[in-house]
Amino acid sequence: MLSILQSSAQAAGVMDSDIQAALNTAAGGGISPVLALIESGAVDERLFSRHLADSLGWPWLETPRPEPADAAELKRLIPARFAVRHQVFPVGFGHGRVTTTSHQQVVEGADAHKKRTLKLACHDPCDLLARQAVARQSELPVEWCLTPRTELLSAVQQLYGVGAETFDALIAAGGGSSDDQHLRDEANVIDDEDEDASVVKFVNQIIREALAQKATDIHVEPQPDSLRIRYRIDGFLHEIPVPENIKSLQASVIARIKVMSKLDIAEKRLPQDGRINLKADGQSIDVRVACIPSVEGESISLRLLGQERFTLDRLGLSEEHRAKIELLLAKPNGIVLVTGPTGSGKSTTLYTFLSQLNSVHRRIVTIEDPVENKLPGIVQIPVKNEIGLTFASGLRSILRGDPNVVMVGEIRDLETAEIAVRASLTGHLVFSTLHTNDAVAGITRLIEMGVKPFLVGTAVRAFIAQRLVRCLCASCKEPANYSRDELTKLGFPEVKKANKLFRAAKGGCQQCRGTGYSGRVALYEIALMTPAMQALVSQKASESDLQTQARKDGFVPMRDYGLQKALDGITTLEEVARVTSEELE
Repeated sequence: MLSILQSSAQAAGVMDSDIQAALNTAAGGGISPVLALIESGAVDERLFSRHLADSLGWPWLETPRPEPADAAELKRLIPARFAVRHQVFPVGFGHGRVTTTSHQQVVEGADAHKKRTLKLACHDPCDLLARQAVARQSELPVEWCLTPRTELLSAVQQLYGVGAETFDALIAAGGGSSDDQHLRDEANVIDDEDEDASVVKFVNQIIREALAQKATDIHVEPQPDSLRIRYRIDGFLHEIPVPENIKSLQASVIARIKVMSKLDIAEKRLPQDGRINLKADGQSIDVRVACIPSVEGESISLRLLGQERFTLDRLGLSEEHRAKIELLLAKPNGIVLVTGPTGSGKSTTLYTFLSQLNSVHRRIVTIEDPVENKLPGIVQIPVKNEIGLTFASGLRSILRGDPNVVMVGEIRDLETAEIAVRASLTGHLVFSTLHTNDAVAGITRLIEMGVKPFLVGTAVRAFIAQRLVRCLCASCKEPANYSRDELTKLGFPEVKKANKLFRAAKGGCQQCRGTGYSGRVALYEIALMTPAMQALVSQKASESDLQTQARKDGFVPMRDYGLQKALDGITTLEEVARVTSEELE
């Protein structure tokens, strides 16, 4: 068997020294030589797996997927816990070919057609313990196939559901994970019954899998005959597979989340809000929880807020826009307003600005509804309307506390706007948000609120509008050749260097979960309050006149900014058109 492994590794381009080192590791650590080779990083797992399958005479499956009609019987023959523990996956059924050892033994002759076999995929043919366990477990003779480990784990998750067992993390921990304890320590266990223990593990896995997929939200939604769980990834919702019987544990799952977030589990008629502070994989995660009643039971939304570093580099700004931002941050006073709809990344941008300014020489105070991320060294105040702590009242109190920099979560009314203006005129640098479609529209929005035009022109330094677009997956993006009709339909009839554009690959790849996109980047437009703009604002000029002057001052519309991101191969024209379509109206 070792000679087969060596020849397969050599065919996959692995150097003899790396092969020998992996074999020594396997011998010294008591692990499989296949696993040692894969974990060494010296071999392309997919290529190695294919060569190994050819050497053994085994079928090789790039993406093992069972027939839907066979799924129920396959799950009965190979339960989820067994599949995870032994890293095997039931692919389907066959006839006549039975593999019993590390090599193959083929059943041929007149009786071959009578032999119904179970097709099992594995990634490690050297795992004899798994082979022995399968022999004891299976009611049918087994036909073995080979598949990459990552594909096998993904297939197990799809067939059995995320909550059936802890998959990759459980395997890596040898049956458990220390992170389970971190999650468990944040709240009392509902009780000590086995059912509740499984609910704890299920909830932990849901959170861990969401973090692994870089989800921003988790939605637990009761349905008439199921409990639907969806992740919001890159701004889009994706339903995840869950165990078939999870509906029976609906009440326990919801109660577990409510206990973790310190909510009243007896109150099921009113909405509730809470927070969970936990650690997973060494990362501190702040989870904002919203529980609302529905006709099928309580629906819970979890917003995952990672304790991450906020830097200008992460914003993906162009050189021109970065220079403008750095100039604004260097100002001693004034208001900088970030505009955009809900979920456009305004809070992230503001946190980045505050992080850039944060130092021992500046006192920074914020008032937010709610506080989304905790920033060290910054005083953050949550709005509490029920006790009279509003944006306006909180801002008044902040100004009596000798701040250098103030951040107001949102300017919603005239009172808050006027206090923010006065703060900027008295030597404070103020950041806040507005809900408008574009940067220039922020000027008219403030005036419509009741702020005097000359104060808008004097106090405000800049309006920044932004949207989020999905980034192309670097592993599978494809060159695009748009026709003139396609460009016109998208609103880009004249595109120079159109040959540099890319599309999302149809069906995507494993890295991007089949979407063709991975991650998001912000599109910006910055309208600076130049002297010429100040004069027009004081004259109550129309929005079209303000737009014209802004362009003269170097204003780059968001659509043009997005087009450049598409030409840089970062995103697609479809994505830019999706978030900037209102500019064409």
